[in-house]
Amino acid sequence: MHIDEWLQTIPPGWLCALVSLVIGLESLGIPLPGEIVLVSAALLSARGVVSPVWVGVCASLGAIVGDSIGYTIGRKGGRPLFERVGRRFPKHFGPRHVARAEHYFERFGVWAVFVGRFVALLRILAGPLAGALRMPYWRFLIANVLGGIVWACGTTAVIFYLGIVAEKWLKGFSWVGLVVAVLFGIGTTWYLKRRAASALDESDLQ
Repeated sequence: MHIDEWLQTIPPGWLCALVSLVIGLESLGIPLPGEIVLVSAALLSARGVVSPVWVGVCASLGAIVGDSIGYTIGRKGGRPLFERVGRRFPKHFGPRHVARAEHYFERFGVWAVFVGRFVALLRILAGPLAGALRMPYWRFLIANVLGGIVWACGTTAVIFYLGIVAEKWLKGFSWVGLVVAVLFGIGTTWYLKRRAASALDESDLQ
């Protein structure tokens, strides 16, 4: 069963709570598919299953609270915390991942928290790493709140309106048109991710 099919079986209130919970756990440092859950919930809101406003609000709360808890954990655990977790989960918290995230913090400062909400690696590490690096909490909180709201509400709004447009568009086209549209979307996403990865790699070398 696909994730959006599974989400449709959940009552709207519990669905919003689930979105908030998954994004919150991801934000405090647990590698969960927060973005996939958010996109799936936003698509369901385009079908009238749940309110897009509540999806955006709950996703924002989960992101903000989760990052804040992650900050507290990182501040108390410090760098030794990443070393211990890295040994157990090298795929997500290995020395290379942590070093790359630290590079972003050193280069962009508090903006790394804001931008980190839109980058898979930093979305997991931003809160704990900001705490471990002793970033002043008030600066972290401002970037955390702004990043969480822009990412959660922005993603929800974009996916919601794209879902509305897609529903209307697909009524007038055949399955051939749908296949072409899907392939075009996959190709565009792949190209943009490759360009983004190249840009990040170039910034690491500078």
